Amino acid sequence: MTQKPLARTLNALKHSRRPVLWLGSMAALALAVPAQAQEAEQQPAMGPIEEVVVTGTPGGAAMRKLDASFAISTVSAEDIKRKAPSSTADLLKTVPGVWVESSGGVSGANIFVRGFPSGGDADFVTVAVNGLAVYPPPTLSFLENSTIFRVDETIERMEGLRGGPNPVYSNGQVGLTTNFILKEGGPDTEGVLKYSTSDFGLQRVDGMVSGELSDDLYYMIGGYVSSSEGIREAGFDAEEGNQFTINLTKRLDNGKINLFHRATDDHGTWYLPVALQDSDGNPTGIDASYTQVGPANRNVLVPYSGSDGMGGTETTFEMRDMGKGRGWDGSVTGGSIELDLANGWTFTDRFGLTKGDADTYGFVPDGAAVTMGSLNGGLAGTTITGDEVAANTLVQRFGPWVVEKDIEAFSNDLSLAKQWDDYKLTVGYYASTWEVDEIWSIGNSKYYELGQNGQMISPDSVDDACQDFDQTTCGFKYDVDAIGDARENAFYMAGETYLGDLTLDAGVRVVTRETTYSVDDGARDGIADLTLDTEEDKVTYTAAANWALTENSGVFVRINDGVKFPDFDAYRDFRGDFQNGSDLIIDVQQYELGYKLSQANYSLYATGFMNETKGQPFGNVALNDFDRLETEAMGVELDGNLYFGEFELTLNATLQDTEIKSGDDAGNSVQRQPDSQIRLSPSYNLSFANGVDAVVYGTASIIGDRYSDNGNINKLPSYEKFDLGVIMNVENLEFQLAVDNLTDEEALTEGDPRAAGVSANGRYILPRNVKFSIGYQF
Repeated sequence: MTQKPLARTLNALKHSRRPVLWLGSMAALALAVPAQAQEAEQQPAMGPIEEVVVTGTPGGAAMRKLDASFAISTVSAEDIKRKAPSSTADLLKTVPGVWVESSGGVSGANIFVRGFPSGGDADFVTVAVNGLAVYPPPTLSFLENSTIFRVDETIERMEGLRGGPNPVYSNGQVGLTTNFILKEGGPDTEGVLKYSTSDFGLQRVDGMVSGELSDDLYYMIGGYVSSSEGIREAGFDAEEGNQFTINLTKRLDNGKINLFHRATDDHGTWYLPVALQDSDGNPTGIDASYTQVGPANRNVLVPYSGSDGMGGTETTFEMRDMGKGRGWDGSVTGGSIELDLANGWTFTDRFGLTKGDADTYGFVPDGAAVTMGSLNGGLAGTTITGDEVAANTLVQRFGPWVVEKDIEAFSNDLSLAKQWDDYKLTVGYYASTWEVDEIWSIGNSKYYELGQNGQMISPDSVDDACQDFDQTTCGFKYDVDAIGDARENAFYMAGETYLGDLTLDAGVRVVTRETTYSVDDGARDGIADLTLDTEEDKVTYTAAANWALTENSGVFVRINDGVKFPDFDAYRDFRGDFQNGSDLIIDVQQYELGYKLSQANYSLYATGFMNETKGQPFGNVALNDFDRLETEAMGVELDGNLYFGEFELTLNATLQDTEIKSGDDAGNSVQRQPDSQIRLSPSYNLSFANGVDAVVYGTASIIGDRYSDNGNINKLPSYEKFDLGVIMNVENLEFQLAVDNLTDEEALTEGDPRAAGVSANGRYILPRNVKFSIGYQF
C-alpha cells in the first residue's frame, strides 16, 4: 500500500536539500545523465525531484503536486528565464487552460480562463504574492491584476491554480490564481547582477542578493531599472520602470515569520488595434511594428466637464501625456506568520497592503481609416502644425483616452488547522477592504494622420465640428468621476480524510460582500448620477476525491460552485445593467477529472474540465442594452515532460469547446478564445571543455481560430509562432540570447472591441524582437 498524502509530502521534504525553495516546474528537472545516448542507456535514470505546491491548500500548507486533487502548474525561476516574458501576463501563457492577449504592452492584458465569458481585461484571474491577492477584485475597467505585478530576479517560482478549491480560499477566485513566491534567502550569500539589451533599445539592469543577517534571520533584496522605446518603437523612451523588493524571513523552532515590501514604478505604451483596411476595404499597409504615439503627438489637451458655479456646466482642458501608456506606480507590502503548535495544531496568518496609481493613456482608434480627401470634397489638408496632408493620405479618428485610478486594498487571511492520523480540519477567516478613486475622459475622437507620430488634422481641413478642440457640442463618450469602497468577510472550513489510497476533501465558504460605488457620469459637477450601496451573502463550496494508483500516479475528480461579485466598473456593470435591476452576480459551477503520472523519464498531468456560468453582462453601454449570458465550456488541459539524456520536451496544451446558451448569440462560441492552443518546448543541454555548458531551447505555439465577438462575425485566423533561445554559462558568467516570434508572424489577438459588426481594425501579436543579457552570479 502506498503512503498517505501527508506522509509522502513529509518524506519528500525530508529528503530534499532545499525542500521549501526547490519547487520548480518539471521543465527544470533535467536528468543528470551524460549527453551520449549510448551512455544514457547504460546508466540508471534519476527519478524526478518531488514538486511541492502551496497554492490551493488549506492554510497554504505544503503538498506534493502529485497528491493534489486539483489542476496546478509550477513555473520555476529557470523557466521564467527561458520564457523571457515581455510582461507578467505573457508569462501566464505557460499555464494550460489560459488564453493570454499580451499584445497590448507591459500592462493591461486580456486574460481568459477555461472558456469563461469575458469582454476583456481579466475577469477570472487573480495575481497573488506569497499567497495573498495583490488586489481582491480581479478586474476593474482598465485595470487587471497583472498590471500591478512585475517579474524580476526576486521570484522563486509561480504557481497557477485553475478552478479546484479556488472558490473557497483567499479572495474566492473561481478561475485562475497565479501565486508568485518570493525568494527568501538562506545561510549562504547568493546573488546575481544582470545587464540586458535588445534590438528595440532596451537598457535594463537587474540585481538580487540574499543571505543571512543573523541566526535564522534571512534577507533577500532585489529589483531593476529599465528603459526602452518599446517593442513597437515610439521614438522616445516609451517604456520606463524601476522596482525594489525586500523580503525578510525569521525561522523559528516551530515555524517562520515573513515580511516583504515591493515598490514599483513602471509603465509602457498602450498598444491598440490598428487599421487593417480603409473604409473601401483596401489594405492600409500598417504592420505589427506600428504604434500611433510619437514624440510630436504624445502631449494632448484632454477635455473635462465640470460645474460653472452658476448651475450649468463648462469644459476645461488639461494636458496629458499619451506616451505614458499603462502602468503601475505603487507598492505591495505584506507578510505571514506560520506556526506549528502543540498536538498537531498549526496557525497561519497572511496579510497585505496594496496602494498606488494605475493609470491609462493612449490613442484609441474610432472607426475605419479614410483618405484626407474624403473629408473635405477631395482636397488636401493640413495638420495643426501646418504641414500639408495630401488628399490620398490615410487618416483615422483617434480618441486620447485618459483613465486615472487611485487604488488601495488591505487583506488578511487567518487559518487554524488540526491534524489527526486519518483526517485534517482547517477553519479560516478572510477579511478584505478595498477602494478606488477614478477620473475618466474617454472618447473625444479627432482625425490624425495614420502613422507613427501622426499629427492631428487641422479643424479647418475637416468638415467635422468635433475636430475643433474648442467645440463642446460633440461632448464626451464617457466623462466619469467615481469613488467606491468595498469590504468582504468570509469564513471557510475545509477538511480531508485518508482512506488507504483514497483521499477525500471538501470545503465551504460563507461570504458577505458590501459595496458602495458613486459615479458622477455626464457632466462632472459633483452630483452622483448613479449610487450603488449593496450587500450580498453567498455560500460557495468544493469537494474532491483523489486516488493514488501508485506512488507515482493518481486520478482525481472535483466539483466546485462559486461566484464572481460585481466590482467597481462604471463602463460595463453598474452604468448599464445594474440600472436595469440586475444583481450583477455571476454564478460558476465547475467539474474536473484529472490524471497524474510522474516517472523517471516522463510526466503527464491531464485535466478534463466542464463549467457552466450564468449572469455575465454583455452589451452596448452607449445604448444601455445588455444581456446576462449563460455559457458552457468543456475541454482538456495537458501539461507534460519527456526526458531523454540531455534532451527535454515540454508540452502545454488546451483543447476546449465553448457555447453561449442564452440571448441573441445562443449557439455561438464565446468570444476571443481559441478552441485549441498547443505549445511544444524542446531543449538540449550541451557541455564543452573547461566547465562551459549551454542549453538551446525553443517554443512552437500553434493557436487555433477565434472570434473577436460573441456574434461570431469577425474570425481571427489560426497561426503558428516560434521562439528560440540559448543560455551559456562560463564559470560565474551567464549569457542569454532570446528571440521572440522568430519568423515575424503577423497574427491577430483581437479585432476592435469597440466596433459593431465587421471591424476594419485589429491588434497584432508583438513583432520579432531579440534580447541579450549577461549576468554575474555569486
